[in-house]
Amino acid sequence: MLDLTTADFTTVTNGTLLLSSLVSIVLGVIIAASFNFRNKKSRGFLMTLSVLPFIVQIVIMLVNGNVGTGVAVMGAFSLVRFRSVPGNAKDICSIFLAMAVGLATGTMHLILASLAVIVVCALNIVFTLIPENNASGTEKELTVLIPESLDYASVFDDIFENYTTQNELTQVKTVNMGSLYKLKYTIKLKDKTKEKEMLDEIRVRNGNLEVICSRAKEIEGEQL
Repeated sequence: MLDLTTADFTTVTNGTLLLSSLVSIVLGVIIAASFNFRNKKSRGFLMTLSVLPFIVQIVIMLVNGNVGTGVAVMGAFSLVRFRSVPGNAKDICSIFLAMAVGLATGTMHLILASLAVIVVCALNIVFTLIPENNASGTEKELTVLIPESLDYASVFDDIFENYTTQNELTQVKTVNMGSLYKLKYTIKLKDKTKEKEMLDEIRVRNGNLEVICSRAKEIEGEQL
């Protein structure tokens, strides 16, 4: 009888291959569904999460107990170059989980692989359901152009005092051959319904030059 917690084998039987492959695919689909929960992931990324455990499992079974095959596989993978945008923390976590599941099913640690998927996917759903700190929409990123004649250090202090609870000047940049300053602030509004009033006062102060108020960058989007 096959032990589902651990196995020591050098020859892969048809039954072993079918069982581990089925578990890999099922767990891969569960991982993809979990990390797609309340997140808009691309079809290609979800397909990758679904099949990655199966691919890793096959590789592990091929190199099991065969040093020559292991060296050949390492050489083949060294020829692959990945060109893609850096992923956020959650995407990288999902990829590592899929690879770990493939490693576990490739060595027939099927129960361990299932437990890992259940725990990580459950935690992912729980943290997804927890409201974020900036869910109220009061945190904003403000970009303002001002003439070089204005003192950017304190030009909007009185306006920020009326409309914000927090404000920080994060970047100053000269534009238009040095005739203008581009200022970037991180602000937290006292009342998000008065955002337009604040922008109108800023436009009066900066001579109706460009003003951009956008959503603050989320922690989830930070790249590793």
